Order: sequence, then structure tokens, then C-alpha cells
Amino acid sequence: MRIPLVDLKAQYVTIKEEIDEAIQNILDTTSFINGKPVKNFEENLAQFCNCKHAIGLSSGSSALFLALKAYDIKEGDEVITVPNSFIATAESIIQCGATPVFIDIDKDSMLMNPELLEKSITKKTKAIIPVHLYGQTCDMDKIIDIAKKHNLIIIEDAAQAIDAEYKNKTLPIYETAIFSFFPAKNLGCYGDGGAVITKNTEIAKLVSKLKDHGRISKYESDIIGYGERLDALQAAILDVKLKQLKKWSQKRKENAQKYNQLLKSIPEIQIPFEQPNIKHVYYMYEVRVNDRDKLMEFLKENEISCGIHYPLPLHLQQSLKFLGYKEGDFPITEQAAKEILSLPMYPELTEEQIKYIADKIKKFYLK
Repeated sequence: MRIPLVDLKAQYVTIKEEIDEAIQNILDTTSFINGKPVKNFEENLAQFCNCKHAIGLSSGSSALFLALKAYDIKEGDEVITVPNSFIATAESIIQCGATPVFIDIDKDSMLMNPELLEKSITKKTKAIIPVHLYGQTCDMDKIIDIAKKHNLIIIEDAAQAIDAEYKNKTLPIYETAIFSFFPAKNLGCYGDGGAVITKNTEIAKLVSKLKDHGRISKYESDIIGYGERLDALQAAILDVKLKQLKKWSQKRKENAQKYNQLLKSIPEIQIPFEQPNIKHVYYMYEVRVNDRDKLMEFLKENEISCGIHYPLPLHLQQSLKFLGYKEGDFPITEQAAKEILSLPMYPELTEEQIKYIADKIKKFYLK
């Protein structure tokens, strides 16, 4: 049985008629840039998030970059985040001229450890980027309290966590968050896409201007901006998918529970830690295992795709060597990178497929 890590075709088949109609409408109207499709999606996304503003952008990376720019993060500033993330988290900070400052993660959730925050705050610290990884949110109450105490900005990197909740609060938990609509995400387009969602009207206005060359009219701009608009075609596709997202989140949750029941009896496997009072939307079903690389190879031999998110922590990336970090600086992150394994996870995953995966894992550890 061949099982992909993510099955985008299976999802497309379930909404084919609506997707095809949305795409054809864009082709018929030739409304490719901005216009009604983008506006409709932005309004619907803001409503979905119970938030004032949503601004569609060209990617999750551009969303994080423009959010930082809108909050005036610049050269000489420091931004605290975690090394257990995709490179774009640190990259966006550096592109603003600022310096990423890493702190280690919590050993259970593998998310930002708020207990380590205050000792990393300096006079140069301007912002915190908590990364809501794998589909669940960080411990935001503690992070918000520290941010308020030190007058710091919070931008939530929710690239993997759309529809997640923290104590019944939707994203953004504080003021501003970013999403990625990379195709494999819980809400994914058919290319690149992203969004900034914010409760702050001035930030929304500035991001909207920055994404479109700083323009105040067709041929006038009053600030230097960028070309980071969300294509109308992608907005139309996302609008169709947004209507399905709650149902898909529930299916992911049910699939995670099936995995948990089948895998919890295997001593060598640590099933995902789900924090109390948090809605986990399982972008990834992330286990921690002994003999990770050997298990991964065994699963691939049995046509089960899997992944590692992420095998090389940010502080050990060659591109970030200039920051001066070394192996051993963040031991919990480094240990997790040796043990984590992403198993197939998507709403269309069947119970038969989950049982097959679990049986193969049991076979590996019992041999």
C-alpha cells in the first residue's frame, strides 16, 4: 500500500467542481491581480479568524517579513524566536536588518519555552516571534505577560496553525499573526500564498500598502514597498477551501486520535504531546522515536512516505553561522531534531491506511 505524506490530489477530488468553477471564473473575467476575488477571500478569512483585518500576500515568508516591516523592526533590533522552525522565521528578521535571538523549546510541546524568555531580553530586543508549530499554539499567556512587561511586539508565526485555538481564542491570540498557504498546509493554495491577520488597523493599512509597492494610487507611492500581492487565482482557490477548513480540522483530529490509540502501546514511540486548553489542528502528526533514521528507511521500503520537520535546527544552518551559535547551545531542540518523525497526515487519510502504518511501525520494533 503506497501512502504519501500528504495527498493533495485526494483533497482536490472532494471539491473538484467548486475549484474548477472558481478557476474558470478567474479565466473568464481575466481578473488576475487584486480585485473582487482577493477582497472576498480577505473578508472571509478575517471573519473566519474573528479578526478585524486579513491581508492576502504572496507567501507566508512575505507575510512575516511585511509584518515585521510594518512594526518598524530594523537594523540594530533583536527579535527573539526559536531554532525549531523553518528558515523563513529567521530569514525574515534578517531581511529587516535585525538579529534573530534564539531560545530553546519546551521538551514536551517542542514550542517556545516562555521560562527562557526574560533572560534573553536586552535593550535591543523589540519583538518576540512565537512559532505555533505542527498545528498547536505556544503557551501565549506567559509570552504575552512578558511582552507587556517589557513593551515588546508579538508577531505569531502561525504558518502551520490556521484554525488552531488557545483557551478558546482564535488566532491571532495577541494582536498579529501570519499564515502560510503553501500547498501542503491545512489551508493550501495551488502555488505560494500567505496572509497577515491583525486586530491593529494601522498595521493592516501599512501591510496593505507595503505589499503593493507603497502605492497610494495607480502611479503614486509615498513609501518604498514590495511586490508581494496574493494572486486572484490563488485567492479564489483558497476561498473555496476555507469553507471546508473546520471539517478538515476535525478529520485531522480524528486521524491523530486513531494514530494515538494504535501507537501508544509501543514503548519506543512518543506520541504527540497535546497541551491542555488548546485546539491542535495537526498540520503534522509528529512522533518522537528511537532509531528514527532506520525506522524512516523501513517505512519508505514499505511505500510509506514520512518526513522530518526539521532535521537541522536554525542555529546550526550554514546560512546563519554568522550569528555565532554552536552545537550544544540549544540541547532540547537538538535532541528533538534527532528523534522527530512526521507520519502521513491529511483529512482524507483512511482508517485502513493508519492501521497499515501502525502495523509496519510495530513490525519494525518487534523484529
